Amino acid sequence: MRRTGDLKLMQELNRSIILDTIRKHGPISRSDIAKLINISPTTVTSAVNELINEGVVREDGIGISNGGRKPVLLRFDPNTRYVIGVSISNSFIKISEMNLEGSIIRKEIHSTNYQQGEEIISLTLQIIEHFLQSKENLEGCEGVSIITPGIVDAGKGIVSYNTKLKLYDVPLKEMVEQQFGLPTYLDNDTNAFVLAENYFGSFGQYKDLVYITIGDGVGSGIMVNGKIIRGYKGSSGELGHTTIVKGGLKCECGNEGCLENYVNWPAIYSKIVTALMSRGKETIIRDLVGDDLSRITPAVFVQAINEGDSLCLQIMEEIASHLSTGIINTIHLLNPEVIILSGEIVQENDLFVNLLKSHVSKQVIPILKEEVNIQPTSLGADFEMLGAAAVLLQEKYQFTI
Repeated sequence: MRRTGDLKLMQELNRSIILDTIRKHGPISRSDIAKLINISPTTVTSAVNELINEGVVREDGIGISNGGRKPVLLRFDPNTRYVIGVSISNSFIKISEMNLEGSIIRKEIHSTNYQQGEEIISLTLQIIEHFLQSKENLEGCEGVSIITPGIVDAGKGIVSYNTKLKLYDVPLKEMVEQQFGLPTYLDNDTNAFVLAENYFGSFGQYKDLVYITIGDGVGSGIMVNGKIIRGYKGSSGELGHTTIVKGGLKCECGNEGCLENYVNWPAIYSKIVTALMSRGKETIIRDLVGDDLSRITPAVFVQAINEGDSLCLQIMEEIASHLSTGIINTIHLLNPEVIILSGEIVQENDLFVNLLKSHVSKQVIPILKEEVNIQPTSLGADFEMLGAAAVLLQEKYQFTI
């Protein structure tokens, strides 16, 4: 039940607002906090004392006096606590320890060996257990934050539907909390990336955006007026399962012609391997990987594009054509201020981003042509870990965007 008119709730909300204000505006004095957020000085002092005792805020120097005593300045201290972030995908489980600003202290990457169902859950729990064993104690741990593709009921902590990993109605939050005794948070990965762009990235000024990630599948996170749009069952943003080719390739979801079957990395890899096997096209991929097809990675694909390889440029053109269809539909439906792209095929690939902009600009309705704003993620290579950290910060500290 939602708590209303609850004194403790109001104290918790005030505390979150005060901490968030210190995080954003520090170093800042107690009196300036009270003026900035229109809360009584007594409330601010009480909350600040608690935050100092917990170690997330510290006093940091003396400010300029406006008459009377010089004020003591306060600063958010992200290093006294830490977060365990976990990203589960079809190919890898990534786990890291981060401070409260998303700075990675240590990180591990484990192959899933394409395990699914109960096996992937068991592997995830083993990886978390092994990672935690290196800590003498968990006193400073704020919790475990897990992100994964698919439909996720973030409120209940359940992976509702993930066809690639064969996960259906898995109460992952409860399972982790029972085994490790740590508060656990769970969300869809692309929703997490939207939060991370606002907390840690360069897109905090936007309140209406769509974040698209390309990997083993295609997902999207949607923010409208500063809030994540989850939909009735938590399934909003399934851009990869929108139909772009009627009667097209069969998808794992049961539909035909889904966008992700034409854009994801497995589809790109398949096109490259087919070309190599047929020897119908010249490509520098042969020089880059030799006869070892397992060495063909998104990074190799992007390298070949940047070196002008005709095969990879042709594949990129096909991908951009398909993806632009999905983006155009998204723009016409939601009219976002910016569309952010992430995934390994996007990193260091300005040609791809510019090609998409060109395709989209030619086909959107005339009034929107000059407003097409498609940008690569600003989060860098550790965007999954930053996404996991952002989920916990949103849920535990209620940091505002």
